[in-house]
Amino acid sequence: MSSPFPLSPPPPPPHLFTIGLTGGIGSGKSKVADLFVERGAALVDTDEIAHRLTAPGGTAIPAIRTAFGNKVIAPDGRMDRTAMRALVFATPARRKALEGILHPQIQATVCDELSRLAEGDSASRPPYVLIAVPLLVESGHWLHRVDRVLVVDCPEEIQVTRVMARSGLSEAQVRSIMAAQASRAQRLAVAHAVIDNGGSLTDTAAQVARLHARFLVEAGQA
Repeated sequence: MSSPFPLSPPPPPPHLFTIGLTGGIGSGKSKVADLFVERGAALVDTDEIAHRLTAPGGTAIPAIRTAFGNKVIAPDGRMDRTAMRALVFATPARRKALEGILHPQIQATVCDELSRLAEGDSASRPPYVLIAVPLLVESGHWLHRVDRVLVVDCPEEIQVTRVMARSGLSEAQVRSIMAAQASRAQRLAVAHAVIDNGGSLTDTAAQVARLHARFLVEAGQA
């Protein structure tokens, strides 16, 4: 027999204090994220999510194939990132089309992961969550979805050197990618906190330790 009283909806998951982690290419966001995770923070990496979506069998592959053709699909079924990079940087409209496919799926996946992290009792939940978004400033969406913005910053010459060393791209190619991103000034203008990652790992780790203590306090207050 059904109850005469309407059932109450389940309570929403507890709010997780979220920090949008961003920075230009080659700024060292991944290393900084690792240092926070070592101290107990959780990490949701939108770049890693994008790789999953565009891997063989990824949920974004059918739409990418339809929009761009087989020329951007590698033999194993993944998105050919080199071919796609050349295509979208040559034609901004193509970049918008790719973003239109990936961004909604990335956002939905982030929401799912935050819900998963919020489950369980308070002892099992992380004190706060870093959401790594390389294009946080450019997207606009994430500025309104996180509680704080943390920018990893370093001089542009260091960015160029790091990316060239790890990718094999030419200096011109790296600077072209940087030109398509927000400027240092634009990122710093929206930052609640900044890590200067132009020095030693020891210096960066010390900055992370100070900010971790601060974020623990702010998460508790929130």
